[in-house]
Amino acid sequence: MKNEVIVAYLFSGFENKENLYNFIKHYKKYRSGYKHRLLICFKLIDNKKINELRKILKKIKHIEFLDPCRINDFDFGTYGRVAELNKNKVIFFMNGYSYPVKKNWLKIIMKYYKKKTIIGCTGSYESQLSSLKIKKFYKIFNYIKKYLFYKKKFNLFPNPHIRTANFLINGNDFNSFNIKKIYKKKSDAWASESGKNGLTYFFKRKKFKIFVINSDAKVFTEREWMFSETYCYKNQNKLLISDKHTRKFQNLSKIGKLGCKNKVWFNQS
Repeated sequence: MKNEVIVAYLFSGFENKENLYNFIKHYKKYRSGYKHRLLICFKLIDNKKINELRKILKKIKHIEFLDPCRINDFDFGTYGRVAELNKNKVIFFMNGYSYPVKKNWLKIIMKYYKKKTIIGCTGSYESQLSSLKIKKFYKIFNYIKKYLFYKKKFNLFPNPHIRTANFLINGNDFNSFNIKKIYKKKSDAWASESGKNGLTYFFKRKKFKIFVINSDAKVFTEREWMFSETYCYKNQNKLLISDKHTRKFQNLSKIGKLGCKNKVWFNQS
């Protein structure tokens, strides 16, 4: 039976309307090529602003999800509530800075989806722990405190993980990972993305297949992620979905791009 797919786009009160305009523009321009339901998720937005955003969304077919949570538990908190309502569905999560940049993007992703599979549009080897640097000697005690905290949460480089700006997962699978997790600080969200008990490591222990897919419709295993040309490598010309950090990389100088590539893939600054 064909998978029922939800594309869940999250727009929070911390973002400006330009993000939503960009998403709609690219969503309409680059057709997904695969039947799905678009779920627009609103988080921490007052009624007045929601009504303004609804006007922007009038010409696009979608379902609305108003996140009832009134505290900032980051993207993962909302993703968990969406997954609870869509337990038996396949969900492609997109954060508010994301939008498609190639046609048939969802068709390409779904080509490789099976049970016990997670698919990301980008991956990284970066480690929060290994990237931690002391910039000023007088801050040595703060550095040590932060280092000891990060050591508990994160692996040293290489720390392969799917970037959760955009990824595809079954709702039930996401719930099994996210159950009882509490997100109070940004570091809690980072840990769920790339920590020792984060999404990638949790499902690797369960023998899931975890892939990165590029616009050539090629699938890449963990050892090959860099060569997908989707994140911090070459010009990222084979991206399916653009996000805040892929665009940041594209806007760097040649030297800046080299530094970013080395940090993400080789742990060199």
